[in-house]
Amino acid sequence: MKSLKFKKIDAFTKGISQGNPAGYILLNDEESLTEDEMQKMASELKGYVNEVGYVKRVGDEFNLKFYSSECEVSFCGHATIAIMYDLLNNNLELLNRKEIFIRVNAGKLSVFNHIKEEDAVYIMAPEPDFLECDLSIPQIADILGMEISDMDDSLPVKLIDGGLRTLLVPVKTLSSCLDLFPDQEELRLFCLDKAIDIVHVSTKETHTSFSKYRTRVFGPKYGYLEDPATGTGNAAFGYYLINQKLWDGDVTVEQGPDKINPNFVKLKKYTKNEKVNIIFGGCGTLRIEGRYYLHNSN
Repeated sequence: MKSLKFKKIDAFTKGISQGNPAGYILLNDEESLTEDEMQKMASELKGYVNEVGYVKRVGDEFNLKFYSSECEVSFCGHATIAIMYDLLNNNLELLNRKEIFIRVNAGKLSVFNHIKEEDAVYIMAPEPDFLECDLSIPQIADILGMEISDMDDSLPVKLIDGGLRTLLVPVKTLSSCLDLFPDQEELRLFCLDKAIDIVHVSTKETHTSFSKYRTRVFGPKYGYLEDPATGTGNAAFGYYLINQKLWDGDVTVEQGPDKINPNFVKLKKYTKNEKVNIIFGGCGTLRIEGRYYLHNSN
């Protein structure tokens, strides 16, 4: 049996909205977990958190791996926000650093510390890959359970890999966005068949005056229907806005099915050596802290 330091942190919320729950295992220098053990823990926590992040410090960098109840996840934005926000707030040396580096399956990424100014950390999204998308509008409307007329025909559907292969679907109104309730199993099979990780739906109509877009993100491939607050999917959306020449400054996205109390994800442009990346940011709320006892399955 292994006894591990465990936290449950809801990302992209200060506690009023639901946030996105992440499990978080901090490993010390003497501790290690096999891939099977990491998957076992994530499966045991199904329905309690959406993903579990495992982190170990190696010199001045942090190595992170992510698992859902179903499989390893290449990059999980909300778990990264939760973990890094907690690490920085609980380590004075880290709290005074403006940039920290992490390593994930998608590569080496920067974490930017804006806690003192904005109560937020920002993660650099992986560089985007704009993929071919041969899906028809009727196909997409049908699998999401909405009318073709609900889709915003002034904007294209795009498939962008910004850490996860994200299908970006613009719709016309807030009500058409909030009314979505696709069949989880049908959408899961569709995503597996089309090599899609998550489906991101957006509208320019918002509930809050300071938000520019309302989004919802569906990820049945990972064992749940909806991701209530998403770093990776909204980062892909940021790259979409740039591609469509719709970017007009920092973006606050309100996300989720709750009209009155959405979660909030912040997007910024980060330019270095003439290369433009999206960074996504937010805070986190600690819900539970303790020990996780992982029993040997033999």
